[in-house]
Amino acid sequence: MSIATLPRRPLTPSTAHLTPEDIEAIGDELETLREELLASRGEKDARYIRSVIKLQRGLELSGRAILFAGWFPPAWIAGTAALSAAKILENMEIGHNVMHGQWDWMRDPKIHSTTWEWDNTSPAEQWKHSHNYIHHTYTNVLGKDRDIGYAVLRITPEQKWTPWRLGQPVYAALLAMFFEYGVALHDLEIENVRNGSKPRSETRAQLKAIGRKVRRQVLKDYVAFPLLALPVGAALPVLAANFTANIVRNVWSNLVIFCGHFPDGAEVFPSDQLENETKGEWYVRQILGSANISGGPLMHLATGNLSHQIEHHVFPDLPSNRYAEVAPRIRALCEKYDLPYNTDTLTGQITSTWKKIIRLSLP
Repeated sequence: MSIATLPRRPLTPSTAHLTPEDIEAIGDELETLREELLASRGEKDARYIRSVIKLQRGLELSGRAILFAGWFPPAWIAGTAALSAAKILENMEIGHNVMHGQWDWMRDPKIHSTTWEWDNTSPAEQWKHSHNYIHHTYTNVLGKDRDIGYAVLRITPEQKWTPWRLGQPVYAALLAMFFEYGVALHDLEIENVRNGSKPRSETRAQLKAIGRKVRRQVLKDYVAFPLLALPVGAALPVLAANFTANIVRNVWSNLVIFCGHFPDGAEVFPSDQLENETKGEWYVRQILGSANISGGPLMHLATGNLSHQIEHHVFPDLPSNRYAEVAPRIRALCEKYDLPYNTDTLTGQITSTWKKIIRLSLP
């Protein structure tokens, strides 16, 4: 199909000034940029991910070692902080990005999307289906992308209001604290189980896999390590530290993800947006449905480089350490075509997101 015969899409106000030719030109420029970046991957990138894995393992080992003296308050604080940082790094910069296939080009069987199993209660295979396929294919398409509110929250006026929504600030807080369990249940698609469109046999198989993963995590953090610390009188401090580290990891992960998807300016699209969607339209949808968090290298590392959520949605298979490099070029492209490039400080995005959660809990 030529550009001239492309059907006009239902445009949002922010793209009303663009012609079909403009949209396809944006897609072409981003495709060219993607190929350039993928071709430039090399040893520097490989050293980066290996160094982050080494750092993460060092933090976890040192944190767990320090916690054997957890009955001493400064040791408990230091050990819990190190363990929390290790869990954040493992989930955000390592697990999320490795399972996206960002490092598959290295051909390292230990750092590969088909073999990595993260420190989380969500089985890797289920997460890759709900996230890599569903979310990244149908980003912010209402009725298709289940990450819009995580089937719990109303984060766009197009979602129906019911009295149950009045409690959504509480639901959002609970989801943040126990986010790994929300992620684990996400791919079950409970609504499809209820309406009978999903076989119960498939659901049972998924629940068994989740159960195995939860059991493994619980035994590791709440049984094995506390028992190891029992002879030195630190079983309870270790138990408390592991629980705290998991909550810290959950809240931080939830915060980063919500700030990348739900603040004001992150657009939601109708399902008919997908009809005959071109590559250019897909790219534009990724940009408009995402939001960035400004900050320095430490912020980007701690967020798994999802502080560059726009770049991640545009290039989900690009090594995460490259997002800071490519961000100015995507921002310049947005300026060239007068497209919004949603970025703000962490405080600004948190405030915007929570104002929306509270506002949309009401009719």
